[in-house]
Formats: sequence, C-alpha cells, structure tokens
Amino acid sequence: MRQCALWFAIVWALAGTATAQPGPPGDARLLDRIQVTGTRRAESTFDVPVSVTVIGQEQVSAAAAQTAMDLLHGEPGTFVQQTTPGQAVVIVRGLKGSEVLHLVDGFRLNTAFFRNAPNQYMALVDGQMLERVEVVRGPSGTLYGSDAMGGVVQLLSPSARFTNGAFESEGHLRGMYASADDSLVTRLAARGGTDRVWFTAGVTYQDVNELRVGGGEELPFTAFIARAGDAKAVFKVGDRSELTLQFQTLEQPKTPRHDELVPGFGQTRPNSATFFFEPQGRDFAQVRWQWDADVPTFDTAVFQLGWQMITDDRRSRDFGSNNEEQERNSSELFGLGAQLSKALGDHLLTYGVELYEDEISSFRQRLNISTGAISARPSRFPDGSTMDTVSVYIADDFRANEVLDFYGGLRWSRSEVELPATIGGIGVDISPSDWSGHFGVRYSLTDTLNFVSNYGRGFRAPNVFDLGTFGDRPSNRFNIPNPDLESESVDTIDAGFKWASDAIEAEFIGYVSRYQDKITAVLTGDVTDTGRLVTQSRNVTELDLWGFEGGLRWFFSEGVETYATATYTRGDEEFDGDTFAADRIPPLYGKLGALWRTGPWTLEAYSHYATRQDRLSPRDRIDPRINPDGTAGWATLGARAAYTFSNSFTVSLRAANLADKRYREHGTGLDEPGRNLVLTVDWRPGR
Repeated sequence: MRQCALWFAIVWALAGTATAQPGPPGDARLLDRIQVTGTRRAESTFDVPVSVTVIGQEQVSAAAAQTAMDLLHGEPGTFVQQTTPGQAVVIVRGLKGSEVLHLVDGFRLNTAFFRNAPNQYMALVDGQMLERVEVVRGPSGTLYGSDAMGGVVQLLSPSARFTNGAFESEGHLRGMYASADDSLVTRLAARGGTDRVWFTAGVTYQDVNELRVGGGEELPFTAFIARAGDAKAVFKVGDRSELTLQFQTLEQPKTPRHDELVPGFGQTRPNSATFFFEPQGRDFAQVRWQWDADVPTFDTAVFQLGWQMITDDRRSRDFGSNNEEQERNSSELFGLGAQLSKALGDHLLTYGVELYEDEISSFRQRLNISTGAISARPSRFPDGSTMDTVSVYIADDFRANEVLDFYGGLRWSRSEVELPATIGGIGVDISPSDWSGHFGVRYSLTDTLNFVSNYGRGFRAPNVFDLGTFGDRPSNRFNIPNPDLESESVDTIDAGFKWASDAIEAEFIGYVSRYQDKITAVLTGDVTDTGRLVTQSRNVTELDLWGFEGGLRWFFSEGVETYATATYTRGDEEFDGDTFAADRIPPLYGKLGALWRTGPWTLEAYSHYATRQDRLSPRDRIDPRINPDGTAGWATLGARAAYTFSNSFTVSLRAANLADKRYREHGTGLDEPGRNLVLTVDWRPGR
C-alpha cells in the first residue's frame, strides 16, 4: 500500500511534465558557500579562519538521508555514530554528545540531561525539513558558550523569500522508498507569500521496517515510525526589520534500543528483554526579530525568544527479570538572546547576551509483569532539577589590509545548577563560571590560497546528567550520582590552508587539542543484583587529541567534477597515571566520488571508506557494541542517477553498497544497510 502511494505520485507528476529542463545549479563547492555559524553572520567559508563544513540545499535534497546526521557521512571532521535505528550523533574532532554544541536555527538543542556520549536527540529534528547543515570544527565557546568544545553543529530550516508584490506559491511532494529496510518517507510542504510576508509549512511521515544488512540477514528490533511537522512565517516590519515566527514538532512513538535487545560482542544474551524509547519527541517554538539600523551602537540587531520541550520516555526490563522500569523524562528549555553587530572602520564587532533556563521533570516506577504490582523507583534524574545559564560575549573581525585578517573574542558564562535532595537526602547547588576565548588569523598567500590558524578555548559546565543520573546505562552499566563535579575545558590549536580557484577547491587543516578535567564514567568495582557494572562520573582524566581534516573538489570541465575527503583522529587519555587510547575515536575515514551533470541528467559514482580501528580504550574493549579485536576496515561503492523532467519534477535512484558488503561504523550499535536501492521522487507544483 505504501509503495502504491509512491508510484501513484510518479504517474500523476509525469502526466503534467513539460519539456526537459536542466536541473538547479549546484551548491557542492567546498569553500565558496556562505555560512552563518562560524562567525554568527553570513560570510564565505573561504574568507573565515575557522574550519566550517556546509551541507547546502542541493546536497540535502540529493542525500535522501534517514536522519539529519546522515547528511554528514564522510564530510571532513565529522564522523556519524548510530547506536540504534532512527537515531544518530556526529563526532567532531573526537568529541561527542554534550562535548559538541547542537543548534537549531540558532537555539540550543543541548539540554541539561544531554550526556557526554552518543545520544538520540539529534534524531528529533526532521532531516527532511532542513535547508542546510553547518558544522564549525574546533572550540567555539566565544560565540556559543558551554558545550562548544569539539565544535558546533547547526541545523537550519528553510525560509522562503519572495520579491514580487503579488502572491506567489509553490508546493513540494516528496516520496522516498528504500529497499534495505522497506522504508517509505513522505513529505508534503508548501511555501508562499509576497515581498512583505511569506511562509513555509510541511509535514513528514517516516515508516521504517526491519533492516537488511550486507549478506542478507535481517536485524530484529530495527523498525520505527516518525512523524513531524513545521511552520514558519516571516513578516516585513517597515523597510528595515522583519519578524519570524516558527514551530517544529517530531515524535518517534516507539523506537527499540537495538543494541540492548540483541547480544553484542562478548555476550551470550542481550542486556535487556525489553527496551523501547516510548515515546521520544521534541516541540520547538521561536520568535526572532531582526532590525537593520544605522545607529551609534549597532548596524544590525537580532533578538530571539525560544521554547523547547524534549520528551525522553522509556520502558525497559533486564533480561531474566520480571521487573519492568517505566520512565517519564522531559526537559523544558526557555532561551532569550540579543546579538548586535557594528562596523567601525576596519573592525566588525559582534556582541550580545544569552540566557537559558532548563527544568527537568523525571519519574520512574516499577511494574512486576508477573504480579501486576507497581512500586515507586528513584527517577533517572532528580525531579525538578534546573540549570540556568547567562552569558555575555564580544568578538572582533579586524581586516588589517587586503591580505591579513584577524578574528578574536571573549565570552563569560555562569551556570546555576540545582538538584533537589532526592539522592541520599543530599541536594546540589553549584554555580560554575568560566571564560572562553578564540583568536584566529587568515593570511592570503595568493588570490586563491589562504593560510589560516586558530587558537580556541572551550569549556563545559557539569549538567544535570553529569551530576545526578541514577539507573541503567548502555553496555551493561548502572550509574550512580556525583554531586562534586567541576567544569571541564579544552584548548585547541589548528592551522592549515584553504584553496579556491575556478578549477580546484581544497582545504587541509591539522589540529592539536588538550582536554582537561574530563568528566568520565568510572567503574566503582560494584555490581548490581542484576549483574550491571556500577559507574560514576568523575573529573579524572585528561585527553590529548590530534588529527587532520582534508577535502578536495576538482571541477574537471563544465558539468564534471571529482571529490575526495579524508579525516584522521588520534586520542590518548591519561587516568590514574596510565595512558591509553581514548574512547570511540574514529579511524581514518572519508569518501571519493565523481559527478557529471549534462542537460536534465545528474550522474554520480562514489565510495565511502574507513580503515581498521584497533586502538581501543579499556571501556571500548568491554563495550558490547565494539569488537574487542577492533573494528574492521571497509569500503563501499555506490551510484546515483537523477533526471529532471521539468522545473517541477525530478526522479532520483541511488544504489548504495552495491557489493552488499557487511560492515559496521566504529562504535556503532548495529551493522550498516546492505545493498540498498533508494528511489526519490520530488514534485514541486507552482515552480
């Protein structure tokens, strides 16, 4: 029935197609794209000293991604880890979870219960809705505050703009079918307006069945459903300001935790007999006002007010137990920010203030499935915990002359974290504060070659997850709270080259990071009555990271281009006088490909690859998701063909993992899809 709906959309659209037209212009160039995340304003990636990855609208559309993070596979400096279907996280320069700041349209996705490990919350942003993804690689605490240690990942929703006085409109119907998991994604969206007011709106439905991996095996507990909706309206207020209102929502009603429900490496039975995220959801509302004015204190002012509710409910039962744990967890986050910018001669100042208030609700009860008895249990987080943060910052972009550009800034942040006295009768009230800073330089060696270098300091204040988590954790662990944690910090130096000419665009960046007072889950030596290993988070390790990130795109001739990326990271952790490999460090990885555009056709051949990773930390070696002998290297082959029948109708067929190879990304909780044919149909009436 689902496939019939997709084919009906194809036939209906074909009936109305006109003469074949060439497709839209490409946006896949590495360095000439405009980004807003690296400097909090629109600026070319070639002209800024910081390292920025931009996934533009054409790449988003062509990728046919299942989650937003799938868009970053193989990109320089970003490694995608997936513990369970429908959920993924990106590792940036060896850091992950709450060590990386995640934003949606400038608003924090990170909450007070974000953990400093792979988590599921990025999957609560609809990847089909997005227009762009931007990643700043390296500490960005000056502009974004706590958590921006490995970098910043920003997801940007579309904002249609119209220039005519008369009303214009355009629809978008997308159908996407994938054979490896018999999944269907449908997206219905519309945009319209005049030069004074415009809007976008859409709904997405995702139905994913059991995943078939390389070789033909079908993995149990990999099916899920997601449904999402979004709406945005922009109003022109006078000639110099505009008001934006938007709302986003997504829910996964019942998603299985695959790695908990199947035996992992070194296991003869799974950790859990039952484990479902039931449900997971996110609601987001935002009001944004931008005012362009020529006044002494600023040229442009942006004010933002946002609200976000994340629901993290679970139902789990240990293998061999009759007791089912039922949880209700949520984060309600309010945010207020003001940012101003002012050009003063050769200086461009950016300064502002941000305030966030986060309140955690948490409840847990135990159901005996044999007797039906219900009993109260300590909640995962202390119910009513709060984390409030205030920050002020200033940054200066100083263009000394035509070839030399300096960028620097400072931010001061203070957090107030309060946990009620629910754990052992002891409450927590701490107020960590810290400075973060950044200094960068861009030197133009030629018109097409820039040398760039940066020093950055980032920090992360302990949050509610770090201070007060109580209960089961992945990999057969059980966590107990620690109210005595302190902030952690990272210092990073990087340097490299950016090259942008008509024929070749390339970048190569090397970096070294020193991570201090790292909050790490440490085994206490105790074991629960169900056999789980007891852990506690402590400021006990220091981490040295270094690596390189490179990308090349060669425009061989008109319509023909080739590309290649490579990223390598090495991490060494120090704990209790010993030095060993850091957790979950990716191997050397990247992608290679060639793209050909001719008339209505776009053809692409590509390969994703990763080398073997057998530098494992002691925690990696006992993690059931990771082979204790190391994760094998792999390479896959894929191809894509897209045909644009008209300006309004495009059909694309992607064939991934053509050799049907069985492989696993390092640190991931399940194997990757086998041979996978992905058919995508896009119809845009009104274009």
